[in-house]
This record gives sequence, C-alpha cells and structure tokens, in this order.
Amino acid sequence: MQNSTSSTSNHSQEQNLGSVLSVRSSIIDIHFPKRLPDIHTQLQAGNIAIAVVAHLSAQVVRGVALVPTAGVTRGEIVIDTQHPLQVPVGDRLLGRMLNLFGEAIDEKEAITGGEWRSIHATPIAMSERVTKAEILKTGIKVIDLLTPLERGGKTGLLGGAGVGKTVLITEMIHNMVKQHQGVSLFCGIGERCREGLDLYQEMAATGVLQNAVLVFGQMNEPPGVRFWAGHAALTMAEYFRDRSQKDVLLLIDNIFRFIQAGSEVSGLMGILPSRVGYQPTLATELAQLEERICNTSAGAITSIQAVYVPADDFTDPSAVAVFSHLSAAIVLSRKRASEGLYPAVDLMQSNSKMLMPHIVGDRHYQIAQAVRKTITTYEELKDIIAMLGLEELSVGDRQVVSQARRLERFLTQPFFSTAQFTGLTGKLVELDDVLDGCDRILNDEFSETPERSLYMIGSINEVLNNS
Repeated sequence: MQNSTSSTSNHSQEQNLGSVLSVRSSIIDIHFPKRLPDIHTQLQAGNIAIAVVAHLSAQVVRGVALVPTAGVTRGEIVIDTQHPLQVPVGDRLLGRMLNLFGEAIDEKEAITGGEWRSIHATPIAMSERVTKAEILKTGIKVIDLLTPLERGGKTGLLGGAGVGKTVLITEMIHNMVKQHQGVSLFCGIGERCREGLDLYQEMAATGVLQNAVLVFGQMNEPPGVRFWAGHAALTMAEYFRDRSQKDVLLLIDNIFRFIQAGSEVSGLMGILPSRVGYQPTLATELAQLEERICNTSAGAITSIQAVYVPADDFTDPSAVAVFSHLSAAIVLSRKRASEGLYPAVDLMQSNSKMLMPHIVGDRHYQIAQAVRKTITTYEELKDIIAMLGLEELSVGDRQVVSQARRLERFLTQPFFSTAQFTGLTGKLVELDDVLDGCDRILNDEFSETPERSLYMIGSINEVLNNS
C-alpha cells in the first residue's frame, strides 16, 4: 500500500501544471513555471482541450482552444498531457463518423483502446516515394478523358457554391469502392451538420459506408478544430496506406475553409495579416498538409479537394496557393450547370498534368485534344450564332457546332449518388468506351442522331441500342 502511495506522489511531481493568464476567444495564454510544453502538445483545462501553438517567453505559451472557452477563468489550473493531439487508426474506423478527437459522432459505440497516433507527422521522404506516373480511373467520362487523375496526386475541384462539388465527391467515393476496392476517407472542413448527415445517409444507402471513414470539423466549431481536422484525416489515411497497404481516396471538402480557419487563428493571435487579409503563413500551413499526400511502394493516397473560389476570382491568394500543389484541376461551370449538363465540368478550363502522350497514350491524347479544340471553336462561334443564326455559318463551321453539341451531351453522365432524384440508374464507364464514343462523334457517325439521344447515357452503344 505504501509503495502505491509513493508512486502516486512521484507521478504528481512529474505532472507539469500551469495556470491561465488570459483568454481571448479561442486563444489562451498559459504560465508554466517548471517547463514549457512542446509546440502541438495537448493541454487540458478542466474539460477544455488546448493545443500549444507558440512560446511567448521562457514560462508562457499560447494555445488554441479546441472547444468553446465559456467558463475558463484566469488562474485556472492547466495540465500538460505531454503528448500531441491523437486520433485512433485501423480498420475499426471503417463505416464510422468521427470528430477531431477521434470521438464517434454517429451515435454508435465509443472508439476506445487500440492504436492511436499523433495528428502531426512529417511528410514521407522523397527517396521513399514512387515517382512513376500512374492514372487513377474514376469511371466518370469527362474526368477520365480530359482531366485524368494522378494516382497519389492532388486534384482540385473548383467552383462557386451550388455547382455540384459535393455530388461529384460522393460519386467518386462510390466508384473508388466499386472499381479499386480501396478505402475512401472523407474530411469535412467547415461542413454544415446537415451536409454531414446527408452524406452519411447517402453513403449508407449506396452501400459504400463500410469502406469509408468520415471525419468532420464542423462549421460551428472553433477555428482550431477546422484547422486540424485535415491533419487528423491524413493520419488515418497514412495508416491504411502504410500498414494495410491499400489505395486511399482522400476527399477534402473544403480546402478553402482550412485556409480560412488558419486565417482566423492567425488573426486571434494578433499576427499582422498579409495580402487580402490572409495569414502570412498561408503557404507554409498548406504545404504541411498537402505534402503528406503521396504514394509509396505500399500504396497511395490520392486526394480530391473541393476548392471554394471566393467570388469566382482565380487570382485570390487562397486559390493561387492551392493551385501550386495540384496535378489536375476540375473546374465546375455555373453556365453548364444552368444548361443541365451534369457533371458541370468546364471542358476548357479543366486540365491535368497527366494528359501527356507518354503517360495516357497517343490515342487518348489526340482524342482529348480534338474534343477540346472542337468545343473551343464552338464557344468562339456562339456570338456569331446569337447575332446571325446558325444558317449564316459555313458548312465546316456547322459541322463543328454539330459535333461540339453532341460531345457536350455525350460527356454528361447519370450518377449513382443522384439516382433517387433523377430516376436514372448510375453508370460507370470504361475509358475505352469514352474514347470510342468521342472518336465516333468526331467522325460524324452520329450527325443524323438527335442530340438528346446522347444525353445522360453511359457508353455510345446505348444510342444504337435505344434507336
């Protein structure tokens, strides 16, 4: 009995205790007389978790509270946990919805025991990465044709509000499970709770939930939670890649809100803002997150990130910073959405560094270039058509317009995730079928076929079967 008492007293002596000096919204300054906790260490003030973000002096640290700070008082005791924020990892997470702390928010049993890892990790060394360029096929026609995704790369999904970013992400989760038997990890940064619930129910209804993990830093939570939710999701993804040796599809919705949360934290800390009010550390913070996404000999983390572009301004510092990390950009167009051409991918602005003859093959490259050229010519002719009418165009130009309109409709596709709204069964289309269809349209094989026959179909053979 005496031994246990002495061990308890030794443990209490080892504890590093501090006291609250000041509280400003989510920012808390804490005095530690014995020793300073390391950066990123998790502190506890009662039920409130705090992450250390700066050392102000030899005895004072500044932390970001990860829960609302109501009730915290000056002089309150703060415990140094002596470890950073940790999340659970492993197959037990599949089918679950979690928050930043690894706590279940799906009203199922709590996640306890097992392996937990720090959310802060250094990126894989360049020597351990696989440098071979590989394509990840999505089964979505317009993406596989014009913006092929890099396996282990980062793809931006760009567009304003309401043009279908979340729908496209849901479809990719579905296709990843069906085609690649991989794991999908959805990270909602600054999501509304309604959006999270809708996604959870859709994934359960389409049968892909058991191969997915959902992590949320919700819109109503403090900026620190939204800022580190992406790191928590990446820690889980790294486990599936390195230990389970699986391909992981990491979907982040929305990377802009990660930057926004960093800006909020920076402002609360009193750091002088940079251009357009963003934090001066924007590029560094984004790189710390993005550079952890890569492929190794064990597996790959392929990331698709929804990027909200403020006021559709692509010169905004947040959009510019994100672009520098991307290997492909899928730009969603409000104009195409208004015309009912879904997925509303802008066929001219969307691009991929993978669309090279030595990567995708010469046939794919030539057909993609021909499609883009045809659509571009059609866009240039639209003003003339609006003013003078289609009849005033030359025979060659009318032929281009006919091809372009049929290509636009052929590149639409019914989604599994929207079947309940559209009444159309979802289609997963092989790349060879996409190339075959576009090639035949460009060769005027369907010039006499009504345009509507090519709308919302899978392969081009469906036109022949329906006629």
